[in-house]
Amino acid sequence: MPQIDAFFQKMIEKGASDLHLQEGQPAKIRLIGEMTPMDDRVLEHDEICSILAEAAGNERWKLFEGRGDLDYAYEKDEHARFRTNYMRHARGIGAFFRLIPTRILTLEILKVPEVAKGLAMVRGGIVLVTGPTGSGKSTTLAAIINYLNTNFAKHIVTIEEPIEFIHRNKLSVITQREVPIHTPSFPAGLKAALREDADVILVGEMRDLETISLALTAAETGMLVFGTLHTNNARKTVDRIIDVFPAERQPQIRTMLASSLRGVVAQLLLKRADGRGREASFEVLVGNPAVAAIIREGKTEKLLDILINGRGEGMQIMDDAIMDLVKNGVISPEEAIMKAADKLRFEEVFSRK
Repeated sequence: MPQIDAFFQKMIEKGASDLHLQEGQPAKIRLIGEMTPMDDRVLEHDEICSILAEAAGNERWKLFEGRGDLDYAYEKDEHARFRTNYMRHARGIGAFFRLIPTRILTLEILKVPEVAKGLAMVRGGIVLVTGPTGSGKSTTLAAIINYLNTNFAKHIVTIEEPIEFIHRNKLSVITQREVPIHTPSFPAGLKAALREDADVILVGEMRDLETISLALTAAETGMLVFGTLHTNNARKTVDRIIDVFPAERQPQIRTMLASSLRGVVAQLLLKRADGRGREASFEVLVGNPAVAAIIREGKTEKLLDILINGRGEGMQIMDDAIMDLVKNGVISPEEAIMKAADKLRFEEVFSRK
């Protein structure tokens, strides 16, 4: 058995989501959002090199030694896969592993707002699932792709780094491509998808100008594009996309985004009050003529009014979703205040009780 599997077994037994191995430190796990030492034993240089080299294999380990950074997916067995990153740091080397559930959860189990199904069924355009690292974006996107795969006959192309959830063909045909194994980069994968008769494209991370530009182009040509950004709400998402481009291109990008944006689903994970894991909270923006006009005019500060007044279309702001979780006893007021944007609103409500 590979040495790393012993760490994974303990991690799974404790119900942790992440494993961190750092040279000169004990192994640590993330348990209900908190970093916790697995034991007191310090990992020295030779031991951690042995563990990581064995897990990666010769070819990947050589890549890491040359670059000082490595991303891949490690499969322990048919029941456990891990998204993996190796890195060099000031005190030596280290690695991060995130458990990828082998079972793809449904949108209903994840409690994703019902409007997400509507966003999955639009004929073309771009839908963005956003949130900070570790907020469950990949899990939500996997559920959306699974919903399409179960109910519609489409060709779905995913471009990921690395491939996380493995999708089996149901009604749809799913082509999963990993950067840099199957395609050298996200832009290269997107360019290829434009020639692969794709109906739906999932872009694992929209991190640079070229990727975002190609995603918008694909959306304009009639494909349905799903992408992710590390933004906390709908307004910041729109601003981030536009601000990536130089000033002289921004009017054109605003026009492209205005015509192609179908929706933004922003999410956070909050600690449950009962200590049983974490609960997702969602902000949802649905693209409509008013949203398009605001984006085209560059007045994204007005998107908050659209969200507040758009409940009939399934829209909601993050703070309202967090408030509902508190009122239903799912999370504590303290957790709500920590994660809310308008902290004063929550402090005023709960200070009166």
